[in-house]
Amino acid sequence: MTPRTVRLVRHGRAEAGWGAAVDPDLDDVGAEQAVAVARHLAGLGVARVVSSPLLRCRSTARPFADLAGMSVAIADEVAEIPSPEGVGMADRVAWLRGAMNGSWTDLGPRYTTYRDRIVDYVATREVDTVIFSHFVAINAVIGACLGDDRLVIHRLDNCSITTVRVDGDGLALLEGGREADTLIR
Repeated sequence: MTPRTVRLVRHGRAEAGWGAAVDPDLDDVGAEQAVAVARHLAGLGVARVVSSPLLRCRSTARPFADLAGMSVAIADEVAEIPSPEGVGMADRVAWLRGAMNGSWTDLGPRYTTYRDRIVDYVATREVDTVIFSHFVAINAVIGACLGDDRLVIHRLDNCSITTVRVDGDGLALLEGGREADTLIR
């Protein structure tokens, strides 16, 4: 099996926080970050561009796809971590902050299934791919590479790039994305 490179890009800064909107677009800073990461990714020999279905990821992917002359495939498999059933908008931030201090196992089967779905999707990429996704989803892949069950391993900055190798031996972390203090609002 020929090794492939998968680059996971966290979306640019959103115009609203996790507790304020389910599917916000990018703010002006996020739009600038998307253009900057597109320029950085240019010329890396990417064969496929994939995005979470959420608007902030699609808007982050668009400048790169345009620059590369490619379309963006939408994959539910790399979407944001879902809130628990019955947790309303006002309580989402508190739930996420608590979850981020624990492990996938602590969250139970619904969330280990979510994690495994992301990891399986990344592990089955057949060509060099850029995936525009989310903080927790990318951490799920990092955890799989490192054998670490924690929900958060790296505090990934907006538009950071995490690079993994996919081959017959599974996933290997080549480079962690740029980190920053993450504000869950």
